[in-house]
Amino acid sequence: MTPSFEKVRQLLRLLPGLGHRSAERIALHLLVEKPAKLAPLLASLEAAAQCVRRCDRCGSLAEAPLCEVCSDPKRDPGSLCIVEQVPDLMALERSLAHRGTYHVLHGRLSPINGVGPEDLNLTTLEQRLRDEPITEVVLALGNDIEGEATCHYVRECIHGIRDTIKVSRIGFGLPSGSGLTFADPATLRSALEGRRDVGA
Repeated sequence: MTPSFEKVRQLLRLLPGLGHRSAERIALHLLVEKPAKLAPLLASLEAAAQCVRRCDRCGSLAEAPLCEVCSDPKRDPGSLCIVEQVPDLMALERSLAHRGTYHVLHGRLSPINGVGPEDLNLTTLEQRLRDEPITEVVLALGNDIEGEATCHYVRECIHGIRDTIKVSRIGFGLPSGSGLTFADPATLRSALEGRRDVGA
């Protein structure tokens, strides 16, 4: 293999979910088998890098100050679903189970890995709790120790701002230790419908 090919393969391996063989297949596909696909892919990546940003309100993907969900007047402004990452939001959207709005934390509390509250998207969440007519918050975080710790912290933040907001946790349906991204729509729908009140 050439040095240039090897560099492409190594860079592709840095992407999540791609191992040695997957990276090699993609590199061969774009450089040797279907080189005509490379130019439009590069152009779309460059264009997206210029215009894709975080939504000012919820932290999801957007190309304007607000994402499509936040700018949709048909969404229920009283129901807020908090997720860890953008792929979790996308998975819930595919399930069609939540018709309110979202808030993306962009991580979860993990003292071992040096992730504290200041590293999460909590400032805008606190502002939303003060300014928006939110009556229910659904905590849709993974079912593991870090997910539980994050839920506990967020719940305390919510009740410290407005103790009239109902806080619930999605039911699991989902395997213990697993996240939302790879769950099928039916499982996600069951998890949301089976959410439980976490109390004060």
